[in-house]
Amino acid sequence: IHLTTSNLDLISHSPYYIATDDQLERTMMQVEQQHEMQQQEQEQNETAVAYNPIETLMDQGIAANDIQKLQDAGYHTVESIAHATIRKLADIKGISEAKVTKLKEITKGMVDVGFRTAADALEDRKALVTLTTGSIELDKLLEGGVETGSITEVFGEFRTGKTQLCHTLCVTCQMPVTEGGAEGKAIYIDTEGSFRPKRLQDIAERFGLDPATALENVAYARAQNSEHQMELLKTAAAIMAQDRYTLMVVDSATALFRTDYSGRGELSERQMQLAQFLRQLTRLAEEFGVAVFVTNQVTADPGGMSFAKDSTKPIGGNIMAHACTTRLRLRKGRGENRICTVVDSPMLPEGDAQFAISNSGVCDSTE
Repeated sequence: IHLTTSNLDLISHSPYYIATDDQLERTMMQVEQQHEMQQQEQEQNETAVAYNPIETLMDQGIAANDIQKLQDAGYHTVESIAHATIRKLADIKGISEAKVTKLKEITKGMVDVGFRTAADALEDRKALVTLTTGSIELDKLLEGGVETGSITEVFGEFRTGKTQLCHTLCVTCQMPVTEGGAEGKAIYIDTEGSFRPKRLQDIAERFGLDPATALENVAYARAQNSEHQMELLKTAAAIMAQDRYTLMVVDSATALFRTDYSGRGELSERQMQLAQFLRQLTRLAEEFGVAVFVTNQVTADPGGMSFAKDSTKPIGGNIMAHACTTRLRLRKGRGENRICTVVDSPMLPEGDAQFAISNSGVCDSTE
């Protein structure tokens, strides 16, 4: 029997039915639980998809083989077509200028790319969630955690906790929203060979998640060179278009560019390719609403003061600085403690926070 508050009222008032207070209380609890489950399912359905799959263009008269060509080029949403330049779309093999013009006209009516009021923008930002880092103090510094829908860069010397933070986020993003997660999966692009699945299992056990399920919810790829790193973004877009992903990690974003392009003679080309990579990351963050979390290496600053506490600077120069929404610097503290400093952010004030590294990922400072 499907129980609702209405038919429960009819049953309880029937002359042929006599229920005890305990029975009525249990029945009412069942009805309330059913109502809560329905509300949760409705909320999940509303937030499951925040983009238009590119297959919807078939209803607008775009041929299936043209859609396949766009997907092969890395375009999997209507938004990606609307945000791409005409020149980029025209470079796709088999897509003529006439088709590009038609695509632009169609997507212009499906995606709002014009002006909006600040009030509308505020409402959109209320839908963004933050991912807990595993440390209370670090979450306070970041006003809740790592923000979705934008790029967060963390840089520092070796053994400052960059990779451990990446591993912790891969697990916390799977947690319920009420516990600091986003109820989604993670993508991990490893360029340094530092990814360790065993650490994910330990972190999952700490947060009460099934280790096997936590590993299944992380898509991992090892980038071999900077060109492969760029290609993996196309694959990542295809994966995110098929399921709910809330985090994308690149550890590290600059390591392969640093080795593939050496010397001043190739510096300009390196920065151009790095800028293209970061532009693609920004596009994925905005289209799919994922938190893009990248790590960055540092180098000695010849122009820095030798007596300064930290005479290093991050790789990538101004191109890296402008592309990332939030920039965090990590440095070593006493023992297993680490110090995080907000270097640049449009929302967060400058400040420091201490956290620690344990066998189960990032945690609160021991002091």
